[in-house]
This record gives sequence, structure tokens and C-alpha cells, in this order.
Amino acid sequence: MNHGAILFVEDDPDDAHLTQRALRKAGINRPIVHVWDGEAALDYLFPQQGSPPELPAVVLLDLKLPKVGGAEVLRRIRADQRTRRLPVVVLTSSKERRDLEHCYDAGVSSYVCKPIGMHEFQEAVRSLGLYWLMLNEEPPA
Repeated sequence: MNHGAILFVEDDPDDAHLTQRALRKAGINRPIVHVWDGEAALDYLFPQQGSPPELPAVVLLDLKLPKVGGAEVLRRIRADQRTRRLPVVVLTSSKERRDLEHCYDAGVSSYVCKPIGMHEFQEAVRSLGLYWLMLNEEPPA
């Protein structure tokens, strides 16, 4: 099992706070690397200088991001041999069918619409954390 960090890409401060809180309440004690935009996510995964960090256990990725959108981040993750099997969960407010289809065509591992209610949102994040970090068998390296 990969004991790496969670790469969390979210530009909304309220959603960022709620998600991190829900993961902690669920007993997920992994480091959370929170970045605010797609460009920072790509810089983390593919640094210009030095060697890349240990890959995260999972990427929680919003779609609507500044600088580089989530769909482009997903495309770049899947295009690189080092990260093509990395679990990527889109956690977004978009219920648009074209976003859903585009993400699955691009190789997303899971697509989750953010519930509106706080309790439902926290439960969704808790379930995601437990599944992807405790139950899921990671792909071979």
C-alpha cells in the first residue's frame, strides 16, 4: 500500500477547509499537499529542477481551477509514463455531462460531484478517503 500524501487541488477556501477537515475526522492521517491551482499541481508532480517527489497516493482534483484547468491537469497526468496509473479523483461541483464524459475519456479514476449540504459533503469526502486510501489496491509500479 502506498503511504504517500494526498495531492489536493482546490481553489475554493471553504471547500478546501471542509475537505481537509472531513479527511481528518475520518481518521485519514496522511499528509495533505494542498495547492490552489492546476499549475501548482503540475509543478508538484513534474518539477522543473531536481527529482520529482514521491508520487502521492491519490490526487483529489477540482475541474474549475485558475491558471491550468483540472481537465488539462488530468490529461498531463495520464500522458506521462510516471503518473499514468496514479489514482485521480475529480471532486467538482460540475454536473455537466460533457465534463463527466471528458474526464472518463481522459482516464479519471472517479468523478464525484460535491454535495451541497455540509454533512453530505463531509460524508462524501470521508467515503472517498476510506476507499482510495484504505481499501483500493494500488496498481503495480
